[in-house]
Amino acid sequence: MSHYTYKRVHLVVLDSVGIGEAPDAAQFNDIGSDTLGHIAEHMNGLRMPNIAKLGLSNIKNIKGVDRADQPLAYYTKMKEASVGKDTMTGHWEIMGLNIDKPFKVYPDGFPTELIQQLEEKTGRKVIGNKPASGTAILDELGEEHMKTGALIVYTSADPVLQIAAHEEIIPIEELYRICEIARELTLDDKYLVGRIIARPFLGNPGDFKRTSNRHDYALKPFERTVMNELKESGYDVIAIGKISDIYNGEGVTESLRTKHNMDGMDKLIETFDREFTGLSFLNLVDFDALYGHRRDPQGYGEALEAFDARLPEVFEKMTDDDLLIITADHGNDPVHAGTDHTREYVPLLVYSKRQPAGRKLPIRETFADIGATVADNFNVKMPPFGTSFLQDIIR
Repeated sequence: MSHYTYKRVHLVVLDSVGIGEAPDAAQFNDIGSDTLGHIAEHMNGLRMPNIAKLGLSNIKNIKGVDRADQPLAYYTKMKEASVGKDTMTGHWEIMGLNIDKPFKVYPDGFPTELIQQLEEKTGRKVIGNKPASGTAILDELGEEHMKTGALIVYTSADPVLQIAAHEEIIPIEELYRICEIARELTLDDKYLVGRIIARPFLGNPGDFKRTSNRHDYALKPFERTVMNELKESGYDVIAIGKISDIYNGEGVTESLRTKHNMDGMDKLIETFDREFTGLSFLNLVDFDALYGHRRDPQGYGEALEAFDARLPEVFEKMTDDDLLIITADHGNDPVHAGTDHTREYVPLLVYSKRQPAGRKLPIRETFADIGATVADNFNVKMPPFGTSFLQDIIR
């Protein structure tokens, strides 16, 4: 292994926690979007005293979150350089890529041609084929599926194609094979679907429950990421939550599944007790999946406060060998029109116990600055995009 500055970098992505419209928000129909700001207004102030100490309100004033006189973290906000506002684009950029061809979303369902190919190759009819909540579509079409064996296909505001099937009607192995077929069909540039997701369920009409046998079929990142460089240089890359799915396992040395945000925090905190050298990388998806897309500012705000309440456990575990980076991958303003992601700046907070106090960093022109900093820290090959801020935080 090469020389490193910090032995362990802990990167936490608060999925969809944007901090105000990006300069190019108009191109994405997102003028006025402000995920954190609007949630704070809805809550009549967010109670987040721990992230306040790091300097969240020093980036942009958030109602209820005190501005720190001497913030503990280096703080700023980041712009997304890639032409998308989805999870895969945001995460791939964080690890050093620039996505110039956006993944596609399907607000009117998938093209007839694709559905016909899927029916032909699987021997099963398709029902649904529209954007829907994963639980609502089961209530709507679950009974028909059980009677006919047809595949329930649906999408969301993300570039995903989801296939739901009752485990007693279509065995898990068959559902997985069907999803592999769908993955093959959508590799064509004209579709650009980011992920295929198997969504098995059990139960009876009126009482369907999704099972834990979900499986994601992602795309490999178009180029090597900083995670590939770390792994090849012998460093650990511990992926927590859906990180491994987002990168299709590329550059991951160990993957830890999570059930929800608090389980994700448990697993992050456990990594501090482990002997490893490299990156722990956590995605907290509930902000986006449970509250942003469902336009639930109350639930979102409570989830943010619950996250903040866990930060003292993280701070307590940190040593001089640890660097903590907290950021996001896009916005999902729960009071904005529609159910889509929002094109926003994301916060960046960088904290180490080595530094007596933080200060403001320049606004970052790309999320890839994080990947560049991680690469710089571990002295591995730098990504083609991004500028390291390592020297700015070790002065």
